Amino acid sequence: MIKGVLFDLDGTLLDHRGAADAAITAWMSAHSPGHARAGEVAGLWAGLEIPYLAMWQAGECSWQEQRRLRLRALCRELAVPEPGDLDGAYADFAERYRQGWAAYPDVAGALAALGGLAFGVLTNGAQRMQEAKLRAIGLGGALGPVLTGEVLGGHYKPSPGSYTGAAAALGLAPQEVLLVGDDVDKDVTGPAPTGMRSVWLDRLGAEPPPAGFPRITTLAGLPPLVHRR
Repeated sequence: MIKGVLFDLDGTLLDHRGAADAAITAWMSAHSPGHARAGEVAGLWAGLEIPYLAMWQAGECSWQEQRRLRLRALCRELAVPEPGDLDGAYADFAERYRQGWAAYPDVAGALAALGGLAFGVLTNGAQRMQEAKLRAIGLGGALGPVLTGEVLGGHYKPSPGSYTGAAAALGLAPQEVLLVGDDVDKDVTGPAPTGMRSVWLDRLGAEPPPAGFPRITTLAGLPPLVHRR
């Protein structure tokens, strides 16, 4: 029986990609107006996110350093001058990004329909930033604990310790928890070895899920799945 639901944050509750794409496009337009590859900037920035965040999660660099490395890599790829103050330049992007934070329109209704269950947020982002995002979109304190690798002993998804630690934070066994998220490896197949169940939130309608895992394209489809289990 499902007694608790863990939500991924970026791409699940908050439109991270929309905010980040708009922010880096605006930043590039200000930094290098009329660049011939301006249309590629959002895709390049998204592609740089995973490897540099992975370096930070592995303890290979600080949070601030991964930001500098990522911005430097973007400038190198586009052959534009590197800002003299990388921290200031990233802060400019980050402010534009914060201004774009918004919850998906299906979030409130899904949460209301899931009343009575334990909630938590399991995310690979930085603790303070993820907490700030939830406050900004009106969900601060509404979804139980915000659980990142920083509070789970260094365990980030898809480490088994992230799932077992998150379930324990809800006071539940992994088998009593359902994880919903948009990343197949981290949110769907990753929890399976621990006994935790999962649902793939495929907002883009990309493709069928891995065998044995349910897929929804909006959070409105989540309550019926939970109430059947």
